[in-house]
Amino acid sequence: MLPRLSLTELRARLAARECSAVEVTRACLDQIQRREGQLHAFLHVDAADALAQAEAADTALRNGVTPAEKPLLGLPVALKDNIAVRGQPLTCGSRILEGFVSPYDATVVEKLRAAGAVLLGRLNLDEFAMGSSTETSAFGPTRNPWDLERIPGGSSGGSAAAVAAGEVPAALGSDTGGSVRQPAAHCGVVGLKPTYGRVSRYGLVAYASSLDQIGCLTRTVRDAAVLLGVLAGHDPRDSTSVPEPVPDYAARLDGAVKGLRLGLPREYRIAGLHPEVEAAVNAAVETLRALGVETVEISLPHTPYALAAYYLIAPAEASANLARFDGVRYGLRVEGADPIELYERTRGRGFGPEVKRRILLGTFALSAGYYDAYYLRAQKVRTLIRQDFLRAFEQVDAIVTPTTPGPAFRLGEKLSDPLQMYLEDIFTLSCNLAGLCGISVPCGFTRTPRLPIGLQLLGPPFGEPTLLRLAHAYEQATPWHREVPPLESPAGG
Repeated sequence: MLPRLSLTELRARLAARECSAVEVTRACLDQIQRREGQLHAFLHVDAADALAQAEAADTALRNGVTPAEKPLLGLPVALKDNIAVRGQPLTCGSRILEGFVSPYDATVVEKLRAAGAVLLGRLNLDEFAMGSSTETSAFGPTRNPWDLERIPGGSSGGSAAAVAAGEVPAALGSDTGGSVRQPAAHCGVVGLKPTYGRVSRYGLVAYASSLDQIGCLTRTVRDAAVLLGVLAGHDPRDSTSVPEPVPDYAARLDGAVKGLRLGLPREYRIAGLHPEVEAAVNAAVETLRALGVETVEISLPHTPYALAAYYLIAPAEASANLARFDGVRYGLRVEGADPIELYERTRGRGFGPEVKRRILLGTFALSAGYYDAYYLRAQKVRTLIRQDFLRAFEQVDAIVTPTTPGPAFRLGEKLSDPLQMYLEDIFTLSCNLAGLCGISVPCGFTRTPRLPIGLQLLGPPFGEPTLLRLAHAYEQATPWHREVPPLESPAGG
């Protein structure tokens, strides 16, 4: 069935004229129509526009345009709804951007269009990407295709659920503290967070500017490599974009991994780690050893301070970034007797509880008398965390950890306990603090209920070629990426 195929498989079929781009796009649209009543992964789909893009792709294919020229020609891709697409709604999962339509394309969208991709729609997320479950969206939660009573992860939960459910073969998300990798783990797909500065953030609505990075969610590591090859590169419109050459990630996937050194950080053996997650990750390490990878125990001594540092730095930057949503220039406007009342009413009604919580926390951390004690100290800890990783990467090629401390939890289970929700990102957020690259790949399932488990691999800055090669070798040696959610089985409809 076309919606279950990977980007690479679909590209081969299109090149062989075994199907058309219109057929692929229509199959995805049909799948969306069947599944969305259960999942709620999409916030906006423009079927007519998607089919028009697919027809243009078919014309290009008939005219002899090759994958070398347009690597995503005719392939559907959907985007998290905090990435700007000209002429489409841009809500960030928030009421405060009600009615706002983006006047321009993000750089990644320009690159997708240039590569021939069919832009399929806008995906649900935690409001302004602040959350780990996609439950803080103002438009309702997304559900996990493996168990509709459970969360898909967050904040890119719509992106992960849509890929896992076969609604789209690939999607973009954003990762500030694990928001691509964590939902990928919970939904049983691949989630790649590139090095900070590897992919342009121009057109991504900022949550925490020094941490945010656009990433991708796909069915296979090869698909992630192809997509990263399209998205990566310097962009003068993004001052944090790094002018590093872009290698051919897909071409380097099949190299040997024998002799690579894999770090096992002792600080990641935490109390509270789900025993089946621990067992699956240990089994994955043994698989990598069988492939010839050497393992080395390492120490990342400042890891215990990462969560506290992150939840000072990220809210502080969010407090500044979200000041622009004031009811004056765009989005929701709730009138008041004077400008102050207008701001208060607009922001009070437009922002949800989690966004307000983080704005308050960030504003406090930046306020006079507290800046040095909280924000500045957190930045110093961040530097120590980055130095820990850079020292570790002098000994090893990659680091392995669980992606999440447990499998997907039930909807509503942690909404009333913000600290428990924040702990969901305990294994992922250090990667953002240190500006590293990271990937989550499926590595098994819990027994009852049967829920996906993710393996996280971390690499040094711009170490994506080795990271992807290692992830691909593990993926090819195991069956987990071929598993299909029960939602997709014939019995499930």
